[in-house]
Amino acid sequence: MRYLWSVPSAVVAWFVAGFAATYLKGLPDGTTLFVPARLDLLVLGGLAGGVAAGLFVGRIRYTLPLVALVAAGMWWLTGNSFADEAFPVTLLVASAVGGLFGALGTRSSVVAAFALAIPVAWLALRPANQLADWRWLWQLNGLLVAAGLAILLYVACWRRGWRSAYSWLPLTAVYLASFGVVAGVRTISRAPAGQSTDVTADAATEAFFRTFGPMLREYWPWLVLAVLLAIPMVALKLRALPPPP
Repeated sequence: MRYLWSVPSAVVAWFVAGFAATYLKGLPDGTTLFVPARLDLLVLGGLAGGVAAGLFVGRIRYTLPLVALVAAGMWWLTGNSFADEAFPVTLLVASAVGGLFGALGTRSSVVAAFALAIPVAWLALRPANQLADWRWLWQLNGLLVAAGLAILLYVACWRRGWRSAYSWLPLTAVYLASFGVVAGVRTISRAPAGQSTDVTADAATEAFFRTFGPMLREYWPWLVLAVLLAIPMVALKLRALPPPP
């Protein structure tokens, strides 16, 4: 009976968690597809949606075929072609990897927190990308970065409480590195069609390190604030809903 509600909920979660941000921004070029054929959106959206679906279903043997079927079905229903194998295969693999980590996260929420690091980093700076000349840009970016980190730290301690606090330091490092990963994926997706693989790889590596350093240097006060915010969040959660023995 559990799967009567968890399977449709996982399908909705895959779509909403993975591609809602695309709709909030508006689909480019007037397209009516559920997501434009861009490598960065397919990777990050499929990963985020897969994690959400895996958390709903909770079983690896059910999650992986479910997200693969949903991803392939949505790709076909929205009129995309399977002729160019790179895009549908990317969506399938990203959804399956996210579903694997999401299903594992039902047993240890630390795994789910690490899996959500890249999608949360992707979402954190999306609003600010449209406000390049806004005078409060540092405050907006910092607030979103801090909120994302606080959510990840809270999720890490969801199942086991303070015993999972050991993961906060590596989780913060992965979260910061995720901004570089997002920048690298975007660089690869925007590379010219005839550009060599070595040049594209060098540009992606440069984008990674060019993003990672400034994030730590510019927003470290907000990262400290995120840790201070996560401490009472976890404490209140444990007081309201103590973990089972």
